[in-house]
Amino acid sequence: MTVLDVRKRTLTDRLARLVTIEPGEMRATLLAFTFFFFLLASYFILRSIRDALGVQAGVTNLPWLFTGTLLSTLTLQPLFSQLVARVPVRRFIPMVYRFFGACLVLFASALAFLPTSDERWITNIFFVWTSVFNLFVVSVFWSFMSDTFRSEQGKRLYGFISVGGTIGAMAGSAITALLAKQIGTTVLLVVSAVLLEVSVQCMRRVPASFRADTREREEAQRPIGGSNLSWITHVLKSPYLMAICLFMLMFTIGTTVLYFQQAEIVKAAFSDRNARTAFLARIDFTVQTLTVLAQLVLTGRIIKWLGVGVTLAILPVMSIIGFTALGVMPTLGLFVAFSVLRRAGNYAFASPGREVLFTVVSPEDKYKAKNFIDTFIYRSGDQIGAWSYAGMASLGFAVTSISLVAAPMSAIWLFVALWLGRRHARLQAAEVSETVAPVTSSAFTTAY
Repeated sequence: MTVLDVRKRTLTDRLARLVTIEPGEMRATLLAFTFFFFLLASYFILRSIRDALGVQAGVTNLPWLFTGTLLSTLTLQPLFSQLVARVPVRRFIPMVYRFFGACLVLFASALAFLPTSDERWITNIFFVWTSVFNLFVVSVFWSFMSDTFRSEQGKRLYGFISVGGTIGAMAGSAITALLAKQIGTTVLLVVSAVLLEVSVQCMRRVPASFRADTREREEAQRPIGGSNLSWITHVLKSPYLMAICLFMLMFTIGTTVLYFQQAEIVKAAFSDRNARTAFLARIDFTVQTLTVLAQLVLTGRIIKWLGVGVTLAILPVMSIIGFTALGVMPTLGLFVAFSVLRRAGNYAFASPGREVLFTVVSPEDKYKAKNFIDTFIYRSGDQIGAWSYAGMASLGFAVTSISLVAAPMSAIWLFVALWLGRRHARLQAAEVSETVAPVTSSAFTTAY
């Protein structure tokens, strides 16, 4: 046995203590882990910059920025659908990522060379662009994962793959917190673009899919095909996809309410933009530290042993308790603790569980319908949350009142989570059954 073989055996033994990786899965899992690491490292450099610019723009301007994000997402969705229909998966994913990377270089050039008087419109465009960027690139990543791994594999491996993204997020936040004041925003944008390109190189090296239908399509270098409008028609015809839409809406509305409250607190505490960026990066780092611990110890085990439904229910239960507590005792410490735990709970439980839901849908819906849900539906929830918050604030609603409105909404969210878990279990059973008819987009659309 060579030294390399010994090292591989040692790595396998160590990973086996954390996640169940079966023979033949190691290379794909580690490359997916690394792919997600560099992708979220790239984004979390941008996240703190975006949030600092959002604070600078003011809470009253945020609803308009969220509206701009929603309209931009809706404009890009048909273009993305056409790309998916006409270009093979392993070609269009690098195209999408490199488009965003080129935009980062343009933003860096604009901030470096344009006069300061133009900075306001640049920062507004950057806020909207980053909000579109993060949803598109992460959605495409998980679409690729659901097209690569089977449902049973997703339950075992998605938690560990998510750890790669969490560590990447921690790295991106740490880079920003440590270097924001030293090298400034312009250089950080270039660093983010470089990390995004590294993620593309990782994606290109992921081995062939474990799914027979996907592997056959990849070998023939065929695009997914389908209608340019299937991203909306399939959703409207499927109770399963509609329930995922509702789950996403409930999540984003609550998240937006907490985001607006955060913006007010940070603006009052910090007057310098770079100081805000560094502070928000430290908060992100704390969230990601909690997340990676939960993902390593709990995520895979909960999904595997208790099922997708229980995993999805964790965050709604946490939100019911948290919003109710804020409605009764709205202290700053309680708010910060709830916000951090809720974000960590999303990354550790709700997000991996939600991605497993898409492993049982058709290849077309894994990219088109999923991207529509992850972007437009997500941003629609932002809109509802943003304008609802603005409306309640204008009517004089305090944190307590807004929190008590959010608590019953979370109860509805809990019911949807449990229903999705039961539905996924039935679809997974149908997927592995030898008596199921061959997979086609139309068959899947009527099945779920």
